[in-house]
Amino acid sequence: MNKIYNSPEEALNGLLHDDMLIAAGGFGLCGIPELLLDAIRTSGVKDLTFASNNAGVDDFGIGILLQTRQVKKMISSYVGENAEFMRQYLSGELELEFNPQGTLAERMRAGGAGIPGFYTKTGVGTIIAENKDHRDFNGETYIMEEGIFADLSIVKAWKADETGNAIFRKTARNFNLPAATCGKVCVMEVEEIVPVGSLDPDYIHLPGIYVHRIVEGQHEKRIEQRTVREA
Repeated sequence: MNKIYNSPEEALNGLLHDDMLIAAGGFGLCGIPELLLDAIRTSGVKDLTFASNNAGVDDFGIGILLQTRQVKKMISSYVGENAEFMRQYLSGELELEFNPQGTLAERMRAGGAGIPGFYTKTGVGTIIAENKDHRDFNGETYIMEEGIFADLSIVKAWKADETGNAIFRKTARNFNLPAATCGKVCVMEVEEIVPVGSLDPDYIHLPGIYVHRIVEGQHEKRIEQRTVREA
């Protein structure tokens, strides 16, 4: 089965529709599926819900879909770098479901493992816990969080072979790995596709069985907050 496609648009062909839930990998601007996000913008699909650690910045990442009003809801843990996100949320144009960062990662991982829900102490006694089931275990209170089962996963890897066995670099592992597993279909963009057998099995982070479509491309290296010190 050939999983390699010639362009992001081809890789997403037949998968996109209005009102879908998309799990997107990346951490800040590190390891975000920028090419696939751009193709989603071009497609014109709307009323999307994104489960993603963040919404990028105003002109990059999911931020480009906020600019075109194609996103109706974000399931996120950090939104501090996106002024348009803040404006839409405060004006009531965008629905936001806040998740603690570890909870969001675990919700994705749980969905990928077929687990519909789990209990965690994180968020107990806060607005996060409102309208959620509470249970006591060994004298401690926990709240139930639901696994995320997305219509589509979009992720970015550093290297992958033709079957989809993938390696993520450093911080890009934080959310790309769980995001890749929780979608009905996973589309992965990579910096480099290598022959089968050229990757050391001990270094593979995501088995190719989770990946349905692959596209190679050139990527922009951005930094959210460039911080330097005086010489």
